[in-house]
Amino acid sequence: MNPELSFFVEVVVGGLLSGVMYALVAIGFVLIYKTSGVLNFAQGAMVLFAALTFVSLVEWGLPFPAALIATLAVMVVVGLAVERAVLRPLVNQPPITLFMATLGVAYVIEGAAQLVWGTQVHGLDLGIDDTPLEFGGVLVSRFDLFAAAVAGLMVALLTLFFRYTRTGLAFRAVADDPLAALSIGLRLPRIWSAVWIASGIVALVAGLLWGARLGVQFSLSLVVLKALPVLVLGGFDSIAGAIVAGLIVGAAEKLAEVYLGPFIGGGIEGWIAYVAALALLLIRPSGLLGQRSVERA
Repeated sequence: MNPELSFFVEVVVGGLLSGVMYALVAIGFVLIYKTSGVLNFAQGAMVLFAALTFVSLVEWGLPFPAALIATLAVMVVVGLAVERAVLRPLVNQPPITLFMATLGVAYVIEGAAQLVWGTQVHGLDLGIDDTPLEFGGVLVSRFDLFAAAVAGLMVALLTLFFRYTRTGLAFRAVADDPLAALSIGLRLPRIWSAVWIASGIVALVAGLLWGARLGVQFSLSLVVLKALPVLVLGGFDSIAGAIVAGLIVGAAEKLAEVYLGPFIGGGIEGWIAYVAALALLLIRPSGLLGQRSVERA
């Protein structure tokens, strides 16, 4: 393969694999927003709390599987606690009130993580060497492939759950029309609880992957900022949109940094996704695959 073409493909593949991890964080937002209309700004703090809980338990000597199960149980409790203690009493409140509530929850969770597990930085080893693999002259990170496979498996499991289980079908009914779902006897609080639990599980997977890549530290909660342009591009209520937008954002960041960065200055990778999201908002406010709101006059 031509060296220039090989390098181009390498950059694109690296961006796509990074985009899968962005999409994984964005899916946690979509799950909550799709059923309750709440933009859960606490998702980043949940990612941090999950990663910090897991790595602390491992450092205490707990075996990997036991630490994973224990952290999963903790995230289930966190998801239920947030839904029942904060969001359920605020049902039918204005969206800005719900958003501010989740913003407050984010700081509470971060403070609780600091109180329980301390503030030191932890290294997280998932047993995957970050060594490159060569495919036809293209070098691909082994860890990025592993992370993409895990994220893809999580998306597949969520798809199967929401398509073929009773709880998943109820979730889809609530997402389509909450009032109609309520009229046929679906219990919305139970569904909201299930969705927050699912969001906690997604936060655990994202926390382990991002923690292994960046280290488990309090800046890990800022990964939520990477998910925001993905949400805008894909649509706040579309899991498929989050996946597609994550791939687009990941590839665009890498390509812009490599090919445009030398001409307009470094650091373009940090903000190019927001430029793309803003441009799309002007054309299609609902996102690429988001559901357009229809108002009858």
